Amino acid sequence: MNWRARAERLRALPLPLVLAALEATSDPNDPAKWRTARGVLSVTGAKFINWSQGVGGGGAIDLVMHVQQLGFGRALQWLEDRFGTGPSAPPAFSPATRPLTLPPPSAHHWPRVERYLIEQRQLPPWLLTPLVQAGIIYADARANAVFLLGATPAAAVGAELRGTTSVPWRGMAPGSRKDHGCFSVSIASAKAIVLCESAIDALSCHALHPTFRCLSTSGARPDPAWLSVLLPLGLPLFCGFDADPTGDAMAQRMIDLHPAIARLRPPAKDWNDTLRLHLT
Repeated sequence: MNWRARAERLRALPLPLVLAALEATSDPNDPAKWRTARGVLSVTGAKFINWSQGVGGGGAIDLVMHVQQLGFGRALQWLEDRFGTGPSAPPAFSPATRPLTLPPPSAHHWPRVERYLIEQRQLPPWLLTPLVQAGIIYADARANAVFLLGATPAAAVGAELRGTTSVPWRGMAPGSRKDHGCFSVSIASAKAIVLCESAIDALSCHALHPTFRCLSTSGARPDPAWLSVLLPLGLPLFCGFDADPTGDAMAQRMIDLHPAIARLRPPAKDWNDTLRLHLT
């Protein structure tokens, strides 16, 4: 496929799909507004505008160039890495990999984080205890809940961070490599595997379905590299992304890429809402 054909195919990708891959969040009161690393964007069809900066564009390539501050070639490569094409030329240069910096555990802040997870998120202590004892979940010095990506602290390739104050906040530890591992709630003889958008959703889904192995993709990502390891296992595999436009769009993209995967839509907005509302 020549570069012009590649560009045309990628330029036509739905912007909500690309925004979700950029880890942007939609405004619950206005689905046309998205919060990105470059500010709030208004999206209408294939066009977008950043009012605070007075710039806009059209199509997925322009969007990635704006949000990621990339040139045309690297934006094309970024889209191909996530949404596929065929063979493509390597980027002109590869930036150095940022080293992983995990926040050190803070035992002093654990009681606050534990209260948040149990009282606000209503996660059962029986589920949290072994993960806390293994060092997979802990508190950091800012009283964030830390969820390691990896089976053990020594094998961690990143971490999801979740704020526990009155101001909602989530992020990743600097240098996290989400395609190299994930947060997982595993059992010895799982009957199915469910992919969720966050560690808290994976924990919530497992609390509701204890026979399921539940993993976090750390954002609504349709094709994490480690997914190829799960596909040959022979277990039913479900996409449990959020029940919202982004979750639905990214779930459909995952199913288009991997037809063996089925949709398991949370009864509420996400699995933690489902757990807290006692829905099944």
